[in-house]
Amino acid sequence: MSSIIRFRAAARPIAAIVRASGVLSIAALSATLSSPSFAQNAVTELPEVKVTTTAPAAPKKATKSASAAPVTAVEPATDDSEVLPNEDSLPSPGTRSGSLSVPSTAEATADIQLTPGGVEVVPDKAYKTSTPSVTIKDALDYVPGVWVQPKWGEDARISIRGSSLSRNFHLRGIQLYMDGIPINTADGYGDFQEIDPTAYRYIEVFKGANALRFGANSLGGAINFVMPTGYDSDLFGARVDVGSFGFHKLSASSGGVYGAADYFITGTWQEADGFRDHSDGESVRGSMNVGYRLTENVETRFYLNANHVEQRIPGSVTREAALTDPKAAASNNVKDDWQRNIDTVRIANKTAIRLAPGTLLELGAFNVDRHLMHPIFQWLDYRYDDYGGFARLMDESRIGGFANRLIAGVNLHNGTVDVRQYKNTGGEKDGKPLVDADDTAKNFSAYFENHFYVLPNVALVGGTQFLHATRDRDAKVGATSGSTEFNIWSPKGGIVWDVTREWQVFGNISRSAEVPSFGESVSGPPFLNLPTIPFYDIKAQRATTYEIGTRGGTEDYRWDVSLYRANIDNELLCFYSAFGNCNVSNADKTVHQGVELGLGLAVMKSMLAGGSNPDKLWLNTAYTFSDFFFDNDATFGDNELPGAPRHYLRAELLYKHPNGIYFGPNVEWVPEAYYVDSANTLETEAYAIWGAKIGFDNGGPITAYLEGRNLADEAYIASASIINQANANSTLFEPGTGRAIYGGVQVKW
Repeated sequence: MSSIIRFRAAARPIAAIVRASGVLSIAALSATLSSPSFAQNAVTELPEVKVTTTAPAAPKKATKSASAAPVTAVEPATDDSEVLPNEDSLPSPGTRSGSLSVPSTAEATADIQLTPGGVEVVPDKAYKTSTPSVTIKDALDYVPGVWVQPKWGEDARISIRGSSLSRNFHLRGIQLYMDGIPINTADGYGDFQEIDPTAYRYIEVFKGANALRFGANSLGGAINFVMPTGYDSDLFGARVDVGSFGFHKLSASSGGVYGAADYFITGTWQEADGFRDHSDGESVRGSMNVGYRLTENVETRFYLNANHVEQRIPGSVTREAALTDPKAAASNNVKDDWQRNIDTVRIANKTAIRLAPGTLLELGAFNVDRHLMHPIFQWLDYRYDDYGGFARLMDESRIGGFANRLIAGVNLHNGTVDVRQYKNTGGEKDGKPLVDADDTAKNFSAYFENHFYVLPNVALVGGTQFLHATRDRDAKVGATSGSTEFNIWSPKGGIVWDVTREWQVFGNISRSAEVPSFGESVSGPPFLNLPTIPFYDIKAQRATTYEIGTRGGTEDYRWDVSLYRANIDNELLCFYSAFGNCNVSNADKTVHQGVELGLGLAVMKSMLAGGSNPDKLWLNTAYTFSDFFFDNDATFGDNELPGAPRHYLRAELLYKHPNGIYFGPNVEWVPEAYYVDSANTLETEAYAIWGAKIGFDNGGPITAYLEGRNLADEAYIASASIINQANANSTLFEPGTGRAIYGGVQVKW
């Protein structure tokens, strides 16, 4: 959390502060404030949310147009003082960054703080200029409650509050979005190989059931990756990164404004030999958006995203192999040339319409064509066609003289998968299909979330989501046909209290639901004596989560703390296995509870440079405590749930000089081993690795960094797959990367 959020408890007229992202025009604001009816009714107000951040740069080549809304840029701050203009000079809605449809980083940060639960906005400046920005671990490593560990290439294992522990491949339990448009497939799968961290202006993280504004409602919540627009991008930008194990990366971008139109486009080429054998990969990714302001109150924006990824898979190995020979790949992976190759094209449109002062309507549609070419135990040839649309209404109004804020919407997300699996012979597709099926997933959700301000600084929050989901499989060869249907309500209630300008307290009780994908089932050859549980007999995972927390800060310290407990029914977990692979079915009752603590602190100031912008020794920490366990299960009793550490600490001590020089050490610490099986018979190993970085970033056109990771060259286990019952020969462990050095230079103009 690099921005400092201040929450004003004092009263303020509602029209002046409706949605910090700007849902009011100055003209409408002036008219509203001067109207007699407003003067008579202005009794109770929404709290002010003040954001301390660097203001967006002025638009590149912006020209005034009769159809284009005026663009106002605030001069960048030279210190941590407040940079927003006074309320009488606030720009038109959505035009602090110029866009009506895409909030700026400051606007998004202010808006997300209205959530009565654990949330975070990660600005690109937190990671782009000081890391190679290859995986989402680079971007989200200092978000408490988010546990990310790399596997190979850009792939990673991620869990938020214990989500997706049983998902040994791909992703489930967290909804991924790109500018509010789904990345996951319709049945819930997700892949990080399509994510390019250098392409985004900021990343929004909604933990647990706090992602209701997108209609997302799973145990892990949602992550939204937001691109720049032409209004807040550089005219041209480029970066070069190189590093250990044959790593090379080139990126370029451009953005600008021409009358009523704006654009942003970026592309990245990347290759690496990889730390482990058989882990080489190459990728090309591109993203762009083009916006057009039809009128001052209507903006439409088109999105295009394309990815070509070729990646070999080294595979999981035994615990002993991971710790004694971490570079070695699994023998089967080498023999049959295991890979995960993806081609994706995603197109979308989002249109924002300001219906009235304080009321914004967003409409959108999308289509994704994805081809997965995945030689593993068989040669998987999957073709995905996902499509859908959404409508979202945000309204600031008054009810009985009290301020009120409503978000309501509907989502449609459907998709088909042509499933073909062949014999894999040395990495080549061989013969006729062993599996041939057509999968169809359909999802419709409707939701609302309402903030009712009983006091100027206290909001009661209520909402619900209704989900209708179907899964249908038409199997021709090697699979079982069937269908299933879910109709689920998930209500939520909470409170947000702005105690002072710098201090906020929140809490909520929320229901969540996770519908199983086609991959959740149990089967095996007769000699294994496994039950047969097809996908259509798997139940939806349901949870009730209780959460309290606080956040806030000043220019010299900030904090973000959440405590939660989720009581879960029918959690999707590993109860059976075949040939060392987890077969997922429903547990009875489980519990996920924990503590998420983020802390930033200026340990020392004015050591070498004083004045209004002194040098600082800044401590940045993210600590996650996770206590996940079966609750009197018939098979596993009260055992710990496998797959995630109880304690995880990421900390950095960085000296920052006002001339742009920074340097310091960092540490990643897992002080206790964690189990990899539900029977609690096999563990990982505790570890601590340290690194350091040095760089230059004074906000100017050139930045550079040099970063060392795992400088002691510690052999450790970064992540692990899970199973019901493991032994010493179980191949479940992913070794962490050894000593590595990365460096890069970025230019912009």
